[in-house]
Amino acid sequence: MSAVGHPTGPGAIGLDRRQVIAWRNAVFAIFLVMGIATGTWVSRMPAIRDGLDLRLDQVGILVFAVSVGSIGGLLFASHLIAWLGAKQTIRIALLVAMVGLALAGFGISEARNMVPTFIGFLIFGSLFSITDVAMNVTGAANERALGTAIMPIFHAFFSIGTVAGSGLGVGAELLDLPVAWHFAIIAALCVGIVLVATPKLVSESVTFEDAAEDGEPKPRWTERLRVWRDPRTILIGLMVLCAGLTEGVANDWIALASVDGHGFDNELASVVLVVFVTSMTVGRLAGVKLLDRFGRVPVLRASFALAFVGLGLFIIAPLPFAVFAGAVLWGLGAALGFPVGMSAAADDPAIAAAQVSAVATIGYLAFLGGPPIIGFLGEHFGILSALIVALVLCVLGFLLSGAAREPQESGTHVVP
Repeated sequence: MSAVGHPTGPGAIGLDRRQVIAWRNAVFAIFLVMGIATGTWVSRMPAIRDGLDLRLDQVGILVFAVSVGSIGGLLFASHLIAWLGAKQTIRIALLVAMVGLALAGFGISEARNMVPTFIGFLIFGSLFSITDVAMNVTGAANERALGTAIMPIFHAFFSIGTVAGSGLGVGAELLDLPVAWHFAIIAALCVGIVLVATPKLVSESVTFEDAAEDGEPKPRWTERLRVWRDPRTILIGLMVLCAGLTEGVANDWIALASVDGHGFDNELASVVLVVFVTSMTVGRLAGVKLLDRFGRVPVLRASFALAFVGLGLFIIAPLPFAVFAGAVLWGLGAALGFPVGMSAAADDPAIAAAQVSAVATIGYLAFLGGPPIIGFLGEHFGILSALIVALVLCVLGFLLSGAAREPQESGTHVVP
């Protein structure tokens, strides 16, 4: 164990290993909570539709509320983190996000009214995305303190939480539990975890000597906006967009593509989705050793290549076995792009929050625009043909991977 005052990793200041590990475990818990919350509302979409007696286009309006809230939150995330720090931002934003989730549940099965439901999802989406940026900032700082790649494992906990939240949603459906009660119970559970975990978080400034010096001014908001003119930030953001679409297309369309494109029944198509998510989680858990050994760029290029092969195999698969094999390779290939992009965005400690926010905003465009684009193309050309868009983005992501290269360090500032 490191003595107090001796760095645990290359950027740790004044922390012993026990504190850094406790910090790491708290970040695990935050990512898990975010996944549980995601799996909770997504898994109850049929009940949400039935509870409010909505048409499909009206369901789309509710999803749009989450997306618009997310984009709005991302625009303010870096400023809140600069003002409050990632620790306080996570605590406040997640607690308010859970209020939004509970309000949406109340609107669905108690008030049976679209207005409180829309407002609840808008609040949830905006505070969720702010937490997303803040947890990646503190995760990147913890990664630096540990001195080893761990961001993919943080994101694996998000995936595990999503599976757990979805499983609890299935259980709620089987028990015929009203959405309001389900969302309220999950919100209370998440609040409890947040209140226990956040005291263990450490200010991200302790991992950067320049940020820890007394009297060091924080970047002004105009300086934080300047990252949008930084070519490396934009290129990393575009790489994350490619990775996000590669992952998001599978989450949204792989089950439907298995039914409409390969003739699977609904139950077997659900298994294909589970295989993909499981493979992606395994890829994130295993990816840290590959990153430590080979570095970001070779691993990212191999990941995009693997996703290309897996997605291509899924599209042309002549037999059911090939569909599942394609899903496995696709999931493994989609595992690391997003988390590694977040690590790369946080390389410069002085503007880490602003860069993570910018990269996350660009990446979120994949989740906002990807589903309707694939849906439109699928309607006109067939769902398997529409997935070729993701193949193209795998190639683009491969070409952009060099932007995530680890920077050299000079003093306390990174040098690209």
